[in-house]
Amino acid sequence: MDYSKTEDWILTRLPSYQAIGKKAYNPGLNNVVKFISALELSLDSLKLIHVGGTNGKGSTSAYISSILQESKYKVGIFTSPHFFDFRERIKINNKMIDKSFIVNFINDNKNLIEKLELSFFELSFCISLAYFIKSKVDYSIIEVGLGGRLDATNIINPLISVITNISYDHTDVLGDTLEKIANEKAGIIKKNSQIIIGERNKIVDEIFVKKAKEVSSSITFVPDLNDQKNYSSVSYLNTNIKTAIYTCKALNLDNINNDSILAGISNVTKNSSLIGRWTTISNNPKIIFDAAHNLAGFESLSSQLKKTKYNQLHIILAFVKGKNINELIVTLPSNSNIYYTSINMERGMTQSEIIQNVGRSIIFDKNPKRLLDSVKGNCSDQDIILITGSNFIAKTIL
Repeated sequence: MDYSKTEDWILTRLPSYQAIGKKAYNPGLNNVVKFISALELSLDSLKLIHVGGTNGKGSTSAYISSILQESKYKVGIFTSPHFFDFRERIKINNKMIDKSFIVNFINDNKNLIEKLELSFFELSFCISLAYFIKSKVDYSIIEVGLGGRLDATNIINPLISVITNISYDHTDVLGDTLEKIANEKAGIIKKNSQIIIGERNKIVDEIFVKKAKEVSSSITFVPDLNDQKNYSSVSYLNTNIKTAIYTCKALNLDNINNDSILAGISNVTKNSSLIGRWTTISNNPKIIFDAAHNLAGFESLSSQLKKTKYNQLHIILAFVKGKNINELIVTLPSNSNIYYTSINMERGMTQSEIIQNVGRSIIFDKNPKRLLDSVKGNCSDQDIILITGSNFIAKTIL
C-alpha cells in the first residue's frame, strides 16, 4: 500500500475513540504488551516523560517539548487527537513522522495488527515508540490517551509522570467522582520516579501523595513552588507552562537554563505547532479557536473572556455526543450570541440532539464554514468570534 491507502486503512479500519467514542475504547495493556514483545522493541533505550490529567495535557506536552528542543535535545512527542493530519500525533522536533515509516510499519505488521485487534490508539502509540527508538531521540514525551491506569501508554516506565489537573470528563469510563477519576489518573505513577502535579485540589491531592509513598517516588505540586511570574496572558496556559517548566527542571540537565526555558515558551508555536489553546485564527473581526470540551475547560474560557475586551461576543459551538451542553454554556457570558453546528463524524451531536439537550430553539447550520461566514458577515471589527466545544471542529472549520 502507498501512504494514502495506508492512512485510509488506519483511519477507517481500526476502531477509533475519536470517531465512535466508548465503543472503540480498549482498556488494558495486554494487546500493547503482546505487540511490543512481538516487535522486539526495547523500551529501555527511551528516556520518557508521561503526561496525564484531565485538561492541559497537550499544551503541557508541547511546552515541555519546546523547552527541551531549545536546550538542544532531540525530542519525540506522541499526542492526541490530531487536528488535520494523522502524522501530527508523532513528531520529532516538530517534524511529523515520515510517511515511509508508517507505510513500511503497516506493511510489515498488518497481519499481527489484525490478529491482536489493536485499536487505532494502540497502534498509533506503538508506531510512535518504534519511530522514537529507530530515530534515537534524547527524550520522548508521551501523552496519555484516556485515564491512565488502563491506558495503552501505561506500559512505559517514565523518568517523570506529570498529572496536570483533575476534573470531570469521560465519567462513563473513568468514574463519576473526582476521587475515582484521580485514582485512574494516578495509575501512571511508577516506582522510583518523579511526579509533578500541575494544580492543587484538596479533594484528590492525598490520593497522589499516598500513591507516591507506595511506590517510593518523589512528588511535587507546582503551586507550592510559588512561581509568581506570568509567562502567558492566557491564565490556563500560564498554569500549564509552569508545569512544563518544573517538569524540565526536574530532569536536572545542565543544558536547561533560564534562557532555554524562556526561548522554549516564546517559540512553542514554531517548535510544537501548538493550536487550539486560545488561538487567534484571524483579525477584524478577531476569530479565536479553543478546544475546550468539558466543564473545567469552559470555566477557563469564561475566566479568559472576562479579561478580554470586545463589543459583541459570537460563539460557535460543536459537540460530541454525551456532553451536558447546558452545564457548559451557563459558564459563558450571558449576553453571548450562540450558534451551533455539527461535526462530520459518528460521535458528532446532531441538531435534534442539541435541541433536546438545551431544551429550546437554537441557531444551527450543519455546515460549519457556511455558519462562520454568516457570523462574520454580522460582525464589526470590535467583535470576537469564539469557536469551541470540540477538538474535532478544527479540520472542518479552519
